[in-house]
Amino acid sequence: MAKPDTAMPELEKQDAQWYVVHTYSGYENKVKANLEKIIENRGLQDLILDVRVPMREEIEVKDGVKRSVMRKVYPGYVVVRMVMTDETWYIVRNTRGVTGFVGPGSKPIPLSDEEIEKMGIDIVSVHIDFGVGDSVKVISGPLESFIGKIEDIDYDKQKARVAVSMFGRNTPVELDFVQLEKI
Repeated sequence: MAKPDTAMPELEKQDAQWYVVHTYSGYENKVKANLEKIIENRGLQDLILDVRVPMREEIEVKDGVKRSVMRKVYPGYVVVRMVMTDETWYIVRNTRGVTGFVGPGSKPIPLSDEEIEKMGIDIVSVHIDFGVGDSVKVISGPLESFIGKIEDIDYDKQKARVAVSMFGRNTPVELDFVQLEKI
């Protein structure tokens, strides 16, 4: 499905930030499921990128038996990685089980990298020195020392599609950012 017309043009995934959403106690997983369904139905994958209920693994001993249990780190809260627009704010805010965003009044405040790290969300901010159309050299892997041109960049997967010349033909290959170096 295409990006909705109401979204601002040229919004990029790198503009997305993490926001904390307050939910009714015990509704965290329902809110996550509802949001994911809305995102899929309305084609908002480019604007609302990730919805998580922060969990941690704990070892519980019951009747002399150890077992691993996943517990909510912040009961009553869900974190959402999204590009904040009027439409995305409205959709998240009006999802069943959501009581509101965390922040003063109706203005949500995104989490800082330090806060994200403390929450235990596996987020890595990636800064690369190349962009679409740039020439790069492959520095590791089976295509080491090949030269190519960046066709597409996927920040979420930390991969780039590179057109590499093999046997006299340009062949697109997907490579990790760490395998590439700008020429």
